[in-house]
Amino acid sequence: MSRIALSHPDLWSLALDQSQIDPDDLAAAIEGEAQKGQLDFRTRLLIRDSVESLKAFWGPARTSVWLREAQAGDTIEAIASGDLGPPGFSLLGRRIMPVTRSETIVAFLRELGISLPQPEKMIIGGAASLILTTPLSRRTEDIDVVDELPAQIQGRHALLDSLAQRYGIRLTHFQSHYLPTGWELRIQTLGRFGQLDVWLVDRHDTWLGKLFSPREKDRDDLRLVAPVLDKTILQQRLGIACGTFLSQPQLRRNASDNWYIVFGENLPA
Repeated sequence: MSRIALSHPDLWSLALDQSQIDPDDLAAAIEGEAQKGQLDFRTRLLIRDSVESLKAFWGPARTSVWLREAQAGDTIEAIASGDLGPPGFSLLGRRIMPVTRSETIVAFLRELGISLPQPEKMIIGGAASLILTTPLSRRTEDIDVVDELPAQIQGRHALLDSLAQRYGIRLTHFQSHYLPTGWELRIQTLGRFGQLDVWLVDRHDTWLGKLFSPREKDRDDLRLVAPVLDKTILQQRLGIACGTFLSQPQLRRNASDNWYIVFGENLPA
């Protein structure tokens, strides 16, 4: 499976759609917006509030360096210092945090793979698999492996601790009974990294596994990923492969609430 090439979101997409906003992405989006020429009042207000949020996160010194080096830096500074009234996007700053990038996960897998003496296979699900294949942009500290870590990896504590410290992510595992029936028939390859063959849980199966969760971060993932999935596949697989989950009242309530929040509809019969 080839990884999806994802373009950087524009400033309005970050502000309105992302629950977590990477500071570097925000800076790039501000630069892109400032170069568009005529900007309406709301866009200038968003630029000003975004710069203030970056300043609170980075500090004045780093923000000043960025503005000096930024494309359209003079335009951004003029907008940021303008008299635009009270903040219009006061909650923006609370959502700024470094996100886990697909490139970081891939580099982690490469370094892990070249350390193995023999070929090995590993299947990844959870948020890491969605970060690799969808526009999901958020922080995760886990690469969730299905069922258990491969035998060659389980005892490599020093290596795994070193990778976790340097990359900010750690291998964990979860049980496959949290995935829709037949998930193992739908996995797709990410590629070979050294001696490590990496496969990903199908993103529709990962989404449906999260559908039955009461956790807010899973609900955010559902909402952010749904637009790039095939809703027909989700509906069909919900009926065919999720019967065990739907038979449990609490899980069905979770799914019903989450489906309504994402799609504004009742859970399909």
